[in-house]
Amino acid sequence: MKFDKIHNKGQAQLFKNQYLEMLTKTHPLVIWGMYLPVIIYSLYYSGAKLDFSIPRIALVFLGGMLVWTFFEYLMHRYMFHMIADSQRAQKFIYTLHGNHHHFPRDKERLFMPPVPSLIISSTIFLLMRVTIGLNVFVFFPGFILGYLLYGSMHYAIHAWNPPFKWMKPLWRNHHLHHYKDEHKGFGVSSTIWDRVFGTMFDLRKEKEDKEKVKELMF
Repeated sequence: MKFDKIHNKGQAQLFKNQYLEMLTKTHPLVIWGMYLPVIIYSLYYSGAKLDFSIPRIALVFLGGMLVWTFFEYLMHRYMFHMIADSQRAQKFIYTLHGNHHHFPRDKERLFMPPVPSLIISSTIFLLMRVTIGLNVFVFFPGFILGYLLYGSMHYAIHAWNPPFKWMKPLWRNHHLHHYKDEHKGFGVSSTIWDRVFGTMFDLRKEKEDKEKVKELMF
């Protein structure tokens, strides 16, 4: 889904109905405010009510975070950049992610908005509950924290320069995904899976286009 012109002002109109349009936008702090209490209470419940040991909680929690990074990679690569023939499918993909490539400076659509976010996360929780039992009360918080860090990292990459030198490859990988080749650089919170599956940009050969990067920054 390539765009000849990247829009640096405004945002895409996804729905004609103003109320539906309003539901497509959110602020990062709203999503953190929704899920942080869930994470804290679930971990408390796991230790105080389920008597999970601290090592078990730590291991399963970190496992949830790691699985998020893989989930993030798969969704970005195969769902967000899916090749669609029908107009309805193209509209869905544009609503889901294409608008971000078209309007990369739109701060209000970097996180999944509250209503669809709650529907999707509830469905994922139920699926995890069925497959991993009570471990879900530790695994799911790790998975959701992974999502929150992903969204926050995505926001940071479009807002600021990398705060540490070791983070620069992550920034550049995402910038190149926007302006060089959208079929590479799918990792946002991590480059692990891009490296594993060969979709990482060769940053030694790619010269940074500072003007293109400016178009992506808030």
